[in-house]
Amino acid sequence: MVRENKLKEVEELKKLIDEYPIFGIVDTYKLPSKQLQEIRKKIRGNAIIRICKKSVLKHALKGSNKKNIEELEKIIPLQPAIVFSKTEAFKFYGMIDKMKSQTSAKAGDVAPDYIKVFAGPTVLMAGPAISEFTKAGIPAGVEEGKIAVKKDVVVAKKGGVISKDLAGVLRKLNIQPILVGLNIVVIYENGMIYKKDALSLVGEGYLNKLKDAFNQALNLSVFICYPTRDNIKNLLAKAYRQAKAIENKIGGAK
Repeated sequence: MVRENKLKEVEELKKLIDEYPIFGIVDTYKLPSKQLQEIRKKIRGNAIIRICKKSVLKHALKGSNKKNIEELEKIIPLQPAIVFSKTEAFKFYGMIDKMKSQTSAKAGDVAPDYIKVFAGPTVLMAGPAISEFTKAGIPAGVEEGKIAVKKDVVVAKKGGVISKDLAGVLRKLNIQPILVGLNIVVIYENGMIYKKDALSLVGEGYLNKLKDAFNQALNLSVFICYPTRDNIKNLLAKAYRQAKAIENKIGGAK
C-alpha cells in the first residue's frame, strides 16, 4: 500500500511538472506551517505548492522528458517543496520573495541582521525573569514593579547563532527577528535553469550590486589618481589634503 501511494504521488507530481512551463524547487527547512498556509492563500490563482519528499521529487523529475531537467536532481534540498506557476521566472521569484513575514527566534537560528534591545520599561513583572535577561546578556533592573532594560544593547550580530536563553527573552519581549518564507533554490523555465544567485538580482538586489560596483570603481580611480567626471571633486579634495599635509610638515620643520 505504501509503495502504491508513493507511485501515485510520483505520477501526480510528474503530471504537474509536464503541465507547467515554470516551476521552482524550494527549501521548507524551518518554515512554520502557519506561514506556509498564509503563503498558499496569497498565491492562490497564480501558483500552487506541493510539499513532497526528496525521493518522490527525484523520481518525478526522472520521469519527465523536459530539456535539462536532470540538472535539478543535483540541487534538491533535504526538505523540498515544488511551486508551479505560469508567471515568468524572475517575476515569479520576486512575487514569492516578497511573501516573507517576521517570526520569533528559536535556539540555533541564525540572526539575519543585528538584533538590538532598546533601553526602557517592559510589560514583564519583576521576578525570576530578570536572571533570564542577565543570561542573555541584557542589563536589566526593576522599575515600578516591572522589569526594565537599563541600556541599549546589541544581543546578536548578523550571522550569529541565537542561544536558547536569548530566544526565550526575545519571545517575552515580543521581538520577532527571523524572516521566514519560501526559500527558492532554483526555478526551471522552458529548459532554462535559474539558481538563487541569479534570481536574487531581481529588483533591489540588482540595483545594490550596481551601486557597489560603482563605488568600488570610484574608490579605485581616486586611489590611482585617474581623473573622470565622477571623481574630479574627490581628486581635488585629496590633492588639497595632501598639499596641506606637506605644508604643515614643512612649517613644522622650520
